[in-house]
Amino acid sequence: MKMKGSRIVVESLKKEGVETLFCYIGGSVIPIFDALYIYGDSINRISPRHEQGGTHAADGYARSTGKPGVVLVTSGPGATNTLTGIATAYMDSIPLVIITGQVSGKYIGTDAFQESDITGITMPITKANFLIKSASDIAVTFKKAFHIANTGRKGPVLIDIPTDVQNEECEFVYPDNIEIAGYRPDSKGKSEKIKKAMALIRDSKRPLIISGGGIISSGAVEELNQFAKNFGIPVVNTLMGYGCDPGNSSLYLGGLGMHGSLYGNYAVSNCDLLIALGCRFSDRILGDPQKFAPDAKIIHVDIDPAEIGKNISADLSIIGSAKTVLHEFNKNKSSKDYSKWLNMILDYKKLHPLEYKPSKKMRPQYVIQKSAEIFDNDTIIVTDVGQHQMWVPQFFPINKSGSHLTSGGLGTMGFALPAAIGAKIGNPDKEVLMFSGDGGFQMNIQELTTIKKYNLNLKMIILDNAYLGMVRQWQQLLYGGRYSQTDMNDNPDFVKVVKAFGIEAKRVNSKNECIDALRELKLSKNAMLLHIPVEREENVLPMVPAGKPLNEAVTEIKNNDHSRR
Repeated sequence: MKMKGSRIVVESLKKEGVETLFCYIGGSVIPIFDALYIYGDSINRISPRHEQGGTHAADGYARSTGKPGVVLVTSGPGATNTLTGIATAYMDSIPLVIITGQVSGKYIGTDAFQESDITGITMPITKANFLIKSASDIAVTFKKAFHIANTGRKGPVLIDIPTDVQNEECEFVYPDNIEIAGYRPDSKGKSEKIKKAMALIRDSKRPLIISGGGIISSGAVEELNQFAKNFGIPVVNTLMGYGCDPGNSSLYLGGLGMHGSLYGNYAVSNCDLLIALGCRFSDRILGDPQKFAPDAKIIHVDIDPAEIGKNISADLSIIGSAKTVLHEFNKNKSSKDYSKWLNMILDYKKLHPLEYKPSKKMRPQYVIQKSAEIFDNDTIIVTDVGQHQMWVPQFFPINKSGSHLTSGGLGTMGFALPAAIGAKIGNPDKEVLMFSGDGGFQMNIQELTTIKKYNLNLKMIILDNAYLGMVRQWQQLLYGGRYSQTDMNDNPDFVKVVKAFGIEAKRVNSKNECIDALRELKLSKNAMLLHIPVEREENVLPMVPAGKPLNEAVTEIKNNDHSRR
């Protein structure tokens, strides 16, 4: 059957099972929006107030559902507005398909109105991108794009479609399968390397697992929990690896790295075998690479060969998905008792627990801890970037895969509000709770309109210290307390701002009000925000200064100085 390229786009989305499209109209995509109007009834179309917000929303949808997030925007500024969202997804290996309009083919390269070389611009931050030159290429390109985005190490793929291609007619044939030259991600892991890994585990006395984002993205939580339990090996996780933890197991030690627990970092520094699963060994967990896990042999499992040996050398590398490799690991049985090693870590944990000093003042840790007591275990938690991003996993148990959404690699302020929108749209029957700082919240504040427009029962908390808190903390620790451009004491009245968007909001002025306000937030049938001013100079501790070994954590910051444990 012959049809226009614009309709082929819509039919291709249907073939890929796309249920939700985050889209912002503009001149070069009018034909596609017209085709959606006529033929796209089965596709839920969500219009944000900014293309960056729409891309983050698609990202939150993807992280929380496991399905690719799909974005449709116009050319030029519409396309370039998606860049921060694309880079955020790329750094955290999140599957997105971004469809951009483009000026007609005859005008490409002439600096036409709203022209940008979006495929060239996005080349470093996408797994692949395509400029379609003929309507007959649309269907096969969409098949390729969704396949690439959602296989191997997942990530964003961009499709750029000129307006003349959208209006060109051709036969629509959607391929059942696709073969892409040079793209055959290996998910299995070689059997001889599995055997070598088992031998290293049998020979070890103090093994430790690092759970990275690959555990979550490959759906390997069950396999990881089985492996840890069967072998009795303790687990630490990266920021992207939260959600593997059942929350009540002595085997799980929480985070490692710059803002990891003292006992998690102690385990890394004292293990003799490190089993890294779906972890890219970023600078935030390594500290000083020369002194990272100094006595350990390292097994590195990752689906992306480019990550092997990139930041740290491994004694044994296994290229494959964490899920598949763990499945092979679990065919073996443990023959050793690591309880002495585990007890050593737990004894250290008793001496150095994650805690904060009680106070009559409003501490952000208190708010987060009480939120965890009031909200259900299956609540999806979305954080922005900064101090609260570190406090949330410290004091709010993350028990389920896909229930902790944060910008880990790029550290994108402004992520939380739109990502929470995407998570709520993808999970309408689940509670979604957003934590943001006062700085990040203002970066995509326009998306409050999206919440109101689609009547989303989204729960929001602003922890307002009237600073760009994490940068201020660094300035206090390393720059003599010179708070250059981090003071935000000119913040607006967030309650009035949020109410102006037609959303319920309340300011919490004291600890006495906090519990009741959190309960009211939980029980609200509509979207609601709590604005909670907190201690202005509260610090995230422990903290390993950049480039320092993990055993040199700062545990106290006083008078622009610090002490180390």
